[in-house]
Amino acid sequence: MLLYDTKTRRKEEFKAIREPVTLYVCGITPYDTTHLGHAFTYVFYDTLIRYLRYQGHQTRYVQNVTDVDDDIMRKSRELGVRWDELADEQTRVFQRDMAALNILPPDVYPHASQEIDKILEINQALVDKGYAYQSDGNLYFSANSYPSYGQLSHLRQAAMLPIANERGNNPNDPFKRDPLDFVLWQQSRPDEPAWESPWGPGRPGWHIECSAMSLRYLGDTIDIHGGGEDLIFPHHESEIAQSVNFTGVQPFVRYWVHTAMVYMGGQKMSKSLGNLVMVRKLRKQYDPAAIRLALLSHIHTERWSYSEEELVESAKLLNIFRQAAEGEVEPLPAPVRDTEDGGLFLEAMDDDLDTPRAIGVLTEMAQNIRFGGKEPGMTNSECRALLTELMAVLGVQL
Repeated sequence: MLLYDTKTRRKEEFKAIREPVTLYVCGITPYDTTHLGHAFTYVFYDTLIRYLRYQGHQTRYVQNVTDVDDDIMRKSRELGVRWDELADEQTRVFQRDMAALNILPPDVYPHASQEIDKILEINQALVDKGYAYQSDGNLYFSANSYPSYGQLSHLRQAAMLPIANERGNNPNDPFKRDPLDFVLWQQSRPDEPAWESPWGPGRPGWHIECSAMSLRYLGDTIDIHGGGEDLIFPHHESEIAQSVNFTGVQPFVRYWVHTAMVYMGGQKMSKSLGNLVMVRKLRKQYDPAAIRLALLSHIHTERWSYSEEELVESAKLLNIFRQAAEGEVEPLPAPVRDTEDGGLFLEAMDDDLDTPRAIGVLTEMAQNIRFGGKEPGMTNSECRALLTELMAVLGVQL
């Protein structure tokens, strides 16, 4: 199987060097869930997990909840509710939407608020090793202390700061030595949660939370680390800097795999812009399986714009698949790879999970079944069993 690796900028052959294969995917910041961009990301990684398991791998999948974050605090003030109540409510909404889309729950679902001890351990080690410094009750990672900072994003230092500023960095923080240094620990405002630390009461920064959770639950090196492409910098870049300098182990991640952004009206679908298409609204109009098919009709590395017409077409396609799969089925007479359509499906999936091509193979197969065609050497019943099995790899139950 080939996977596009963000760090090398090319498709790399995935090689499992141990079992289980470990996967960490950055989860939601639960204050306004679940929009179609979220769904695109988590449907893709769910399909990746399903395919790895279909190929015989054991997997261990961790997806976090960033329930301590500046955006959570801001939104809770706007709504006049406690930060933890907001996070709990929005996490439940997200989980319901994921279940409706037939997304398997991760093996571990840690919350940042429950990982403070590991965060403090890493922060103290980074201070002891000279990568972090304290200033007025805040703790910062010194970006200049790690010469490889930028290895994932391939950004020159001059290009880093504007992007970081768009994504939560405060370049005017008077307690920083350098505008690009990022927060490991910060003083809490009076209405924010606070935990005791060697640097005074406060709460963790954004990046250190994921380092703590990935290291605790998956070890020093992860096989696959995922998330949306907007997390490449500064979030994942900073994760690398923190993690390898804490553990002394290279690499932190063997394959960096990111999903592209979803657009609407010419702009990235985002909470800040307010151009969100919410999954819970779509579920009232369309079968969740059709929504999943629509998402998988896009290459995960290519940006795309939402159109409701796609959902209409996916709903029609879902009906074709279900009509083709109706009736009794016989056990498959041969391994899937030995069948013509099965081999084409696996070729598509092995090519960086080319789900649009895989769906195309299954569409032709379904039409052949409906109109009397079939695989050489297979009965119609066996063809229906093959279609049902391969659709399940995509997470679509017939």
